[in-house]
Amino acid sequence: MNHDNARPDRLYEDPDLASFYDVENEWSADRACCRSLAAGCASVLDLGCGTGDLAADVARQPGCTVFGVDPAAAMLDIARRRPGGDRVTFVQGDGRIVRLGRRFDLVVMTGHAFQVFLTQEDRIAALRTIAAHLEPGGRFIFDSRNPAMEQWREWTPEQSRRRIEHPRFGAVEAWNDVTHDPATEVVTYGTHYRILADGRTLSSHSRIAFAPRSELERALDQAGLEVEAWYGDWERGPLTPTSPDFIPLGRLRGSSGHR
Repeated sequence: MNHDNARPDRLYEDPDLASFYDVENEWSADRACCRSLAAGCASVLDLGCGTGDLAADVARQPGCTVFGVDPAAAMLDIARRRPGGDRVTFVQGDGRIVRLGRRFDLVVMTGHAFQVFLTQEDRIAALRTIAAHLEPGGRFIFDSRNPAMEQWREWTPEQSRRRIEHPRFGAVEAWNDVTHDPATEVVTYGTHYRILADGRTLSSHSRIAFAPRSELERALDQAGLEVEAWYGDWERGPLTPTSPDFIPLGRLRGSSGHR
């Protein structure tokens, strides 16, 4: 396992930068899809839970035990403080190796968190973590961007410059920059926030992989998982060559069906 790929990412590890996550990310179809899948589940694992917004939402369901796992302490600090965060058991852990000693009816990984696994070895390890935590008949779902759409091309300073209002810092000018390695399909993108009140700039650089569907299929197979359906978006639209995402919904291979 290439532990260099687990090097800390300031975007999630730095408390000031982590505080921008919920400001910049609105949950919509992904949350609705996961909430629908969680209906009637006795237990749900949110792997790569970030600030815990989805986990806390699912935990409102009566009788549902929810765990959230993330490697970033700063994100988990936000998760534990958010309304409803006390209903979730949050655990700091690496998605490739964490083992909670229990199984779940549903395992979700949203927000393209799967793309932080930069190599096929890491992807297989993360999927084995999913397999290790699925109940017989339990289901999993995650998303990974379709590399054919080259969404990273839009992450330039010119196309990404924006102004946001932060609850603590006030008006902020934000932008991204990006480089792409065609040999590995790994994208390195910078995230920059200039706080207008004092001129400070908070910056980070993150790395994510755009794995082709063929690699995802091989990794799923090696992890002992099978796919019921491939979707192209969180509204469960069909997967086409121009879909923005690869979203597999599946279960343990050989499982005797789902709920």
